[in-house]
Amino acid sequence: MVTICQTPNTSPVFPPKPTTYIFDMDGVVNLGDSPIPGAADAISVLQRRALVYFLTNNSSRSRAFYEEKLARFGILTEQRFIYTSAYAAALYLASQEGSGKTAFVVGEHGLAEELASAGIEPVTAAHSRPYTQIDYVVVGIDRAFTYDKLLYAHAALTRGHAQLIATNRDATYPTEDGEIPGGGSIVAAVATAAGREPLTIGKPEPFALQLILTDADAKSTEAVMVGDRLDTDIAAGNHLDVATVLVLTGVTTRQMAENPPNPLWRPTRIVGTLAEILEDVS
Repeated sequence: MVTICQTPNTSPVFPPKPTTYIFDMDGVVNLGDSPIPGAADAISVLQRRALVYFLTNNSSRSRAFYEEKLARFGILTEQRFIYTSAYAAALYLASQEGSGKTAFVVGEHGLAEELASAGIEPVTAAHSRPYTQIDYVVVGIDRAFTYDKLLYAHAALTRGHAQLIATNRDATYPTEDGEIPGGGSIVAAVATAAGREPLTIGKPEPFALQLILTDADAKSTEAVMVGDRLDTDIAAGNHLDVATVLVLTGVTTRQMAENPPNPLWRPTRIVGTLAEILEDVS
């Protein structure tokens, strides 16, 4: 059953004929390596009616990886329709004349790969060069995070000239076994040690979502953002006046979605599964 929220102005009206759908991934399409039942079928129907993009805050993997992963779930798409916080961070730094500069990567292979593809030199080993040569410290999920990485990042930020960039601030993300620490927990460690507030690229910041709207040549009133997190997916849509759908297959309960602590987190609609979205376009 679809719940239509009575919301303040921060929750846009659902478009009668959306031209563009933007789907979060973890908690919406999949939980870890397991597809969420019915998600692929629903997305396949929507792909025949509108442009469908994917926007994940997960910075650990490249767009090529996600293209293959979605295909394993039965969702066929191209890299141009996949945006990650790592890819968005790379595009942002490139737009700020970051090409040719160095970035110490507190993150995983996908983040380093996307930075390199944008002409930014990723430095992945702490102390492999003088910290004074580091222009950016870019932080995402890092399952090999060590004190040595923290030490080097701290030096580059406080004694060097590096700027702190967070791919995202998600404290956790959902898996088959429940929530686990996310990239935001690593960002918090670096930011606390350095006493710096990072520039955040991923949701709820609107940068990546705006990139998609521009690529799709879509007005905000024609698009729909679908996610499972109020503080990232829904807030990002509301920032840009994009209608939002909260799906209950991830980290958010119906009670949380119907009574959010922040008006900016209030979704336009709430659905139990992605199949229910099709009721709006049938």
